[in-house]
Amino acid sequence: MKEWRLGIFNGIMLACYFIPAWTIAALRIVMSPVRGMYEPANIAPAMFASDHLAWSALGLARFAWLFALSRVLVVAFFFTFLLLVIREALSHKRGAEEALGFALVFGSLLCFGCMVAASLVGEAAAVRLHATELLLLLAAGIVMIVEGSAHEALRTINVPERVFPAGRPA
Repeated sequence: MKEWRLGIFNGIMLACYFIPAWTIAALRIVMSPVRGMYEPANIAPAMFASDHLAWSALGLARFAWLFALSRVLVVAFFFTFLLLVIREALSHKRGAEEALGFALVFGSLLCFGCMVAASLVGEAAAVRLHATELLLLLAAGIVMIVEGSAHEALRTINVPERVFPAGRPA
């Protein structure tokens, strides 16, 4: 656990937020597609689809299911990341960063789309919600990128042992 980096802890905190929040939002859509899409967390894409696209009620219900599926996909990657972090803690194997990376990319794309849809329909509260989620995901991605390149740079240069009394960073 002492080899864990800031990106891993940041990913754990993001997973603790996104797994319950997006799972509840997706389950509300699954239980009732139309009513679930008009919940505050999902209102922006619902209003955009109903205002700007000429879809029937069945088309909107299919869109709601696809939207719920995309949220569940991001939740699944965050959950996979948590399982890989637990495996890393128990067996000292690496590899949790890839699942976190996929969750950050897919979640960022989904939040960006929702934020654009909210701004097009004039829903200020939804713009703030999706912009906040997008900033959380982008900040975590930036931390992972910067931290990963700094970690690789430390591994490639020859650092004397006296700089790191406990040994070289792994």
